[in-house]
Amino acid sequence: MQYGICPLSIVPIRTNPDDCAEMSSQLLYGEHFKVLESRKKWSKIRSAYDKFEGWIPNNQFRFITEEVYDQIGNQVPQKISSDIISHICTNDGMLLPILLGSMINSSALLNHTFEGNVCMDKNPKESLVDIAVMYLKAPYLAGGKTPFGIDCSGFTQMVYKINGHMLERTAEGQSKQGEALSFIEESEPGDLAFFDDNEGVIDHVGIILKDNYIIHVNGHVRIDRIDHTGIFNSEEKLYTHQLRVIKKVI
Repeated sequence: MQYGICPLSIVPIRTNPDDCAEMSSQLLYGEHFKVLESRKKWSKIRSAYDKFEGWIPNNQFRFITEEVYDQIGNQVPQKISSDIISHICTNDGMLLPILLGSMINSSALLNHTFEGNVCMDKNPKESLVDIAVMYLKAPYLAGGKTPFGIDCSGFTQMVYKINGHMLERTAEGQSKQGEALSFIEESEPGDLAFFDDNEGVIDHVGIILKDNYIIHVNGHVRIDRIDHTGIFNSEEKLYTHQLRVIKKVI
């Protein structure tokens, strides 16, 4: 088994070993992983954080030893960048911009120096909303996990991650976590709302706010009304998503 780490701001994870293949997720700076399969230009990897699998280019990551892989995973507390943009000074004196939610525990192992603010432990549930609004107006990007492009489950995963709580990468996976609530009135800010398509497949997720509002990704990260039917877009004067269930994860 081989192991690697992301030394760049972002590395796209693709469904197949091809630059034209769909981007299914991303690695952010400092995230480490197992290498499941190696080819000439591509490697199939499994993220240590959420066990998500996909393909990344060999020239966009650095190999590490099993000892270093375990060392990163065992570091407590986990340090996560809490600025939209901060910087790493690399060992050759260059400045590398890194984004909100990047893993900082690995910087010393890469001989990098971090300059910025971090979250270092599980934060109160109320702080989920404070982090969520930092992503407002971030454009939708399938597979994205950053303020410069993000999808619905990437948004909820990153908000929870920065607050010290792990969510699965997909909306379907996240819907299997936590405790289901019977009524929307039982929800609190920070709870997750899940929505399904006409075939009953959960394909959307957002974060509950107070006073029957929700923050989610629809074109961009935005705030809309929510009720027992689903999400109501006041600009379009229609329901855009059908409510399936609300879950209390923390």
